[in-house]
Amino acid sequence: MLFRSAIALFSLAFILLLSASGREGRALFGRTPRMTVERVPLDLHDPARTRVGALTYLGGIRLRSPERAFGGFSSMRVKGDDFTLLSDGGTFIRFRMGKDWAPRDVQFGDLPDGPRNGWLKADRDSESMTSDPATGQVWVGFEQYNAIWRYDADLIRAERSARPPAMRDWSDNGGPESLVRLHDGSFVVLGETSRPKGSRIGREGLLFPGDPTIPGTKPVRFVYMPPNELYDPSDAVQLPDGRLIVLNRRFSVSGLFTAKLTLIDPRAIRPGAVLRGTEIATLAAPLLHDNYEALAVTREGDDTILWIASDDNQQFWEWSLLLKFRIEFAKR
Repeated sequence: MLFRSAIALFSLAFILLLSASGREGRALFGRTPRMTVERVPLDLHDPARTRVGALTYLGGIRLRSPERAFGGFSSMRVKGDDFTLLSDGGTFIRFRMGKDWAPRDVQFGDLPDGPRNGWLKADRDSESMTSDPATGQVWVGFEQYNAIWRYDADLIRAERSARPPAMRDWSDNGGPESLVRLHDGSFVVLGETSRPKGSRIGREGLLFPGDPTIPGTKPVRFVYMPPNELYDPSDAVQLPDGRLIVLNRRFSVSGLFTAKLTLIDPRAIRPGAVLRGTEIATLAAPLLHDNYEALAVTREGDDTILWIASDDNQQFWEWSLLLKFRIEFAKR
């Protein structure tokens, strides 16, 4: 375990160094999509275990591919049986998957445009994604440039973009990690590591009253408080009842990656408001624990389903996971 932790720490430090320098070349997919999956239990030592906090595990898969560009999944969109996972390098995978957990119609793609020319990975550091269920339009948050881009429903055309002034002072590698279009058409953005002045734990939060890529859309500033200063918000998603689930991630040498899910109410957002989440689940050893960065919510009858995906940083010791949970408190 100590050996694995040492390798993990060295690998993560190397990744962060490349990311900060912006000199890492951007890998692209080949013409033929290649992907395999295998089922995974929630607890490798107790395959019968399904409950964690307010969640019940319904199954999950590990995704693999020999493609160098594969992995790094930082956000996702799920509509029925249609899955889109977007990496932090501007590439994405799409597939259909039913109850048999067998992906079909697998497609690999690349965002049609983004910050700068896209030769470097830093040019396409796509960390968050949200969409309009009515039009299908997709918004993507980019770190490094603290920008938000809007694309068409199929991710084949960029429609507009903006670098909101309220985000310009956010750290290059700790910007819009969480981006959520709310039911009323407003948008919530959470900074990953960007903190308000004088705050040790709080993270920058913005509530845009409308499309943040439209000039003149001025946000309300607020503060999001993760579970403690060691956790960073890595994604958020809205439940049918309007509340938000925030995914908070931590890395340590002893425990590697762990995650806590918290619940906040966006109706409490006011200028200068401080939002503290209520913890609903923790993903740590002996449960599957990895670099969880992506959330999506779907409905199955009366059940609200939470999907969680991980960013493997394209490292051999991390996994690309796609996990499915039922939210017990969200039942009708």
